[in-house]
Amino acid sequence: MKIALTGGTGKLGRTVVTVLRDAGHEVVNLDIAGTRGPGFLQVDLTDYGETVDALFGENDTSAGPDQATTSPYDALVHLAAIPAPGILSDVATFHNNVLSTFNVFQAARRAGIRNIVYASSETVLGLPFDVPPPYIPVDEEYPARPESMYSLVKHLEEQMAIELCRWDPTLKVIALRFSNVKNPEDYAEFPSFDADPYLRKWNLWGYIDGRDGGQAVLKALELDATGFDRFIIAAGDTVMSRSNAELVAEVFPGVPIRGDLGEHDTLLSIDKARRVLGFDPQYSWR
Repeated sequence: MKIALTGGTGKLGRTVVTVLRDAGHEVVNLDIAGTRGPGFLQVDLTDYGETVDALFGENDTSAGPDQATTSPYDALVHLAAIPAPGILSDVATFHNNVLSTFNVFQAARRAGIRNIVYASSETVLGLPFDVPPPYIPVDEEYPARPESMYSLVKHLEEQMAIELCRWDPTLKVIALRFSNVKNPEDYAEFPSFDADPYLRKWNLWGYIDGRDGGQAVLKALELDATGFDRFIIAAGDTVMSRSNAELVAEVFPGVPIRGDLGEHDTLLSIDKARRVLGFDPQYSWR
């Protein structure tokens, strides 16, 4: 496929670009920042004109003779965003993220792109879990519980995707609720978490290796489906050496347990991603 990927200069984006290219796909990074050269196009995604123009091709020759009505891209991966709460003001985060996602989704639809995968977030599950989750492990089955402006935008983006797919039965939009993205150089810090289980309780001690994040994107692009769906994407284990039973008993006493917690298995359930996408995390800090 030829894939338009927004945010390919970011932490997760850089790895996803590599994973997709290694799988044989042609990827063009659409981002506000990056290095000039083949495979990169500087685009302000908060500007609809720039966004729709970019999705019809990097330039007139790349779009081909039918560029007025046909996109050269077979799929879209949307990762560009202010990546977490607390980086910019709530207002700036909301304005940037909701506008850029609307522009990207709408431009893709107008360009005839029907295969869309984008970054939602684990935050819609209720992070930082100051109000305990309804049960552990958490999954995609209970309603979204956004607790920050960043998370609210992620919830609104999912709702927007649901309606767009209702309007167009040929459209496929997959939301990947990524956990906290980590690269191998980040793993040296993990043993320090054991001393205080509250340090990482905010996401049930979860994470995702960026390379497995790339795998999830690839699997979602390859899924033969239409309509909207959402998947939690996390590593197969927690960031902790302490057992799940010990952690949950200390930090979330009284929260119902659904199924076997395992010794160190992820408490952000990836069962649905395993079953539907064939997602199988390969990397662990251990």
